[in-house]
Amino acid sequence: MSQHVVITGANRGIGLALAKQYQQQGAEVTAVCRTPSAELEQLGVAIIDGIDVTDAKARELLAARLAEDPIDILINNAGILEGDNFDSFAADSIQRQLTVNAVAPLELSRTLRPLLKNGSKLILITSRMGSMTDNGSGGQYGYRMSKAALNAAGVSLANDLKDAGIAVALLHPGYVQTDMVGNRGDISATEAATRLVQRINELTLANTGCFRHSNGEKLPW
Repeated sequence: MSQHVVITGANRGIGLALAKQYQQQGAEVTAVCRTPSAELEQLGVAIIDGIDVTDAKARELLAARLAEDPIDILINNAGILEGDNFDSFAADSIQRQLTVNAVAPLELSRTLRPLLKNGSKLILITSRMGSMTDNGSGGQYGYRMSKAALNAAGVSLANDLKDAGIAVALLHPGYVQTDMVGNRGDISATEAATRLVQRINELTLANTGCFRHSNGEKLPW
């Protein structure tokens, strides 16, 4: 029986590339998004659209749509970046990034928890920008704060779900050429997805709660 992989933010960028990778491997893919792209629709995977991960009713609707189909791999990929620096940051922007990037993945993971089983994997697409040790340039207040918060949530999830046999990974995809960064990255979304799938394959209860670069490097907190 093929694995069921659920990916949020799957209409473009890394999420779309992950959907392609898993489909090519023969997985049953459910792509979750607010609005599907033409490229996603052409993939032929299951699409559940109209889902804003920050909205409780939308999360419950998603759970209802998936109710008969347990999840092997849940990839919380949906996220936003609103560039800011010390002189330009705004509290509402920081709050939006915290809500979308940190709170929503935690809430969605809890909503979909009944569909996760012993052996399932819960993936949080985070960023090395959430690392305190790695911050040598400053700025990006909202994004850094949101990814640090997501990392904290991920470690708690790893502890809370370990006894249920569910492993958790916090994965940094790399500096990826996506719309989010104006396509300025140094690797393609396809390469990032290939690396991420490798890291997900390597995830076990023995390394649950890990914070890793998609290239396999262990990242500092």
